[in-house]
Formats: sequence, C-alpha cells, structure tokens
Amino acid sequence: MEKLVYLLWGSDAEGVGDALRRRLLSETAPGLMAAGARGVGINVHDGAAAEAPSPVPTPQGEEPHMAEVSLWLDSYDRRQPFEQVVAGLGMRHAGYLVLESLYEDYGTTPHAPPRSWPDGERSPGVLTVALIHRPEGLDYREWINRWHGTQSPLSAELQPRTRYVRNEVIRALTDGAPEIHGIVEEAWPSATHVADPLLFYRAGSAEELRANVTRMLESVNACLDLGRFRSSTMSEYLIKTP
Repeated sequence: MEKLVYLLWGSDAEGVGDALRRRLLSETAPGLMAAGARGVGINVHDGAAAEAPSPVPTPQGEEPHMAEVSLWLDSYDRRQPFEQVVAGLGMRHAGYLVLESLYEDYGTTPHAPPRSWPDGERSPGVLTVALIHRPEGLDYREWINRWHGTQSPLSAELQPRTRYVRNEVIRALTDGAPEIHGIVEEAWPSATHVADPLLFYRAGSAEELRANVTRMLESVNACLDLGRFRSSTMSEYLIKTP
C-alpha cells in the first residue's frame, strides 16, 4: 500500500472549521470509502481544535492549512477518483505521496492509554499538524539523521505526546502543490497541554521551562527551516484504520 496526503487551505474564521468538519465526515470520507480506499484519516481545524492555539501561528495575511486528508491505496497511479472527491470540497488543496513512519501510537507513551475508541469517532485530545522543510544547503542524509535520530527522541523526552506520525514527502501529486518536505502529526492529551508552555514542555518551573525550550530550539533549528514552518491544531478522526 501507499499513503497519500491531501492538504486543504482556507479561512479559519469562527464557524468555518466546524462546517468543514461536517462536510469532510458526511461527504468526503464516505466518498473516499466508496471509491475503494484501504484506509482513511481526517484531521480538521474545527472549533474543538481551535481551543488550543497553534504553537507557531500562521503569518498574518496567509491562509492556514485547515485540514489533512490521508488515504491508503494499492497504488497512487489510481488516485484520480479520490482526488475528485477531495476537489469536490471546492477548496485550495494539494496532494502528496508520503512515506509514513509511526514513531509513537496511543498506548506506547506514558501520556495516554491504548486506543479504545472505534473508527470514525473523534480521538481524545488535540493534534498539531506541521508542514516542515529541509534547511537549504543541508544534505538529505544528514537531514534525516537530525530529524529522525535527534529531534524525534528529544521531543519524546521533553513533550507529552500521545501519538507521533512522521510523513516524509516523496513527491507532489497535484499541479501547483507548494514544496513541502515533511508533514508531521503530533497528538496531545488536551488543548491545555498545547496552550500551557509548562505542560507542553513538561516543565515544573520557569527555570526548567527555559532549559527545555533551549534544548528544543537548538535541535529544531538544526533540522528544520523555521522561516517556512507552518502548524495548525486539528481534531483527529481515524475513519478507517488501514
């Protein structure tokens, strides 16, 4: 199987995300299933997710990515019916073929029990979905070493993640898709864990917070182009587990 990710951009005005969620769950997800997807995931910046502000807000005047649609197919060559379903939303969108690495899942960290809810039900907590880029001039192999070998274990040590999915972008699939090198999905126990820096960095004091943030920034700056980094908070719906 191959994993495809479609990102959708739009306004984050009040109420827009909830309306988008309803369409994604009532129209898009059933359409993808009817077309024969082996697996489907829907992440959307709705009202519940908006309770947690993004750790890196979208620059003023730029549309945020409002949703992420993931699907698993036998072959990306046969994606046309699925792209028609996504395009039916009438939103700016872009598709990517990705290589998924499930670094942590529910129940594999001390911060959440194993998954107990059925497909189609909203996952507990809140998600951050980040679009990342390899810094200019950094060798590909070294980038992977820093991202996977240093940043992933460090963030697992310093932050209360409940799930962590690394999607390395292999190539864009739709015309005009913006350049993106990775799409990272991180789940957190609650909106408060994202909004409160002490909880977000597992710090018991202001001094420990400063130390943890310093360690994190040093690692992130070594593997990501922060000037192009974009992140949105989202609600997660695992529609059909592949």
